[in-house]
Amino acid sequence: MKLKTIPNNERFSSWNRAVILYWFLVDGVNDPTTGSHPIVACGINGILRVIDAGNEKIYKSFVGHGDSINEIMTQPLKPALVVSASKDESVRLWNVHTGICILVFAGAGGHLNEVLSVDFHPSDKYRIASCGMDNTVKNWSVDEFWPYVEESFTWTEDPSKFPTKYVQFPMFIASVRSNYVDCNIWLGEFILSKGTVDILQKYHVPECDIWFIKFSCDFHYKAAAIGNREGKIFVWDLQTTPPVLIARLSHVQSKLPIRQTAMSFDGSTILSCCEDGTMWRWDVVATF
Repeated sequence: MKLKTIPNNERFSSWNRAVILYWFLVDGVNDPTTGSHPIVACGINGILRVIDAGNEKIYKSFVGHGDSINEIMTQPLKPALVVSASKDESVRLWNVHTGICILVFAGAGGHLNEVLSVDFHPSDKYRIASCGMDNTVKNWSVDEFWPYVEESFTWTEDPSKFPTKYVQFPMFIASVRSNYVDCNIWLGEFILSKGTVDILQKYHVPECDIWFIKFSCDFHYKAAAIGNREGKIFVWDLQTTPPVLIARLSHVQSKLPIRQTAMSFDGSTILSCCEDGTMWRWDVVATF
């Protein structure tokens, strides 16, 4: 792999740096009415922002969470649907086209502490996984509430008047760790999770003993990439047993914790967000 650094004039301002430190995720959402590809971002103030990257303007802002948002994810089958995980102990499902908060996952069976990560099932539109500082992973279903999801696309009244529903009980709760679970991703019918220890499931990641370091996978779940607190990235083959380390990526200027990685569709490009607000891009380079 070859590193492409981002020039200083393209690095993040202090405002964007806060987004990286408290959000660590950028997801594109296509808008069929304009043909644009806005970016959905959020951070410490608990507000979701839909940004028109082409015009460099904020398109919409959504208020609902009572504290900072730790992660967001778009629905692969319906990209207008965005789910957010917050410090306020809730997960929320949004329609970014209409500005509606459709569902709130919280209550008697919800998280008992800060929610750190959330993910949509790649092929089942009804299922969502979340994890957090209560040391649990929760598998939620929106099957019963899907009529409200459909209604959100045709809603023409004020978004505040939409009958937002609470989902209080997940399908199952897994207390799989003795400490925070700060990242989870669906891997087919399995959930790949990470805690604040040196093991990513059965994948050994050295110097990864601090929380809020998140991994990512390519679309087909062939590989996973994760950083550590020393600025290095480890890329693992998810299709082999025992695990095979594909690549160990490092750079002399990357010395701080890598908080988030993002792999492209085919895994040929990896983006990483560092604690100093810089982003790094790594590309696979063909050798002949």
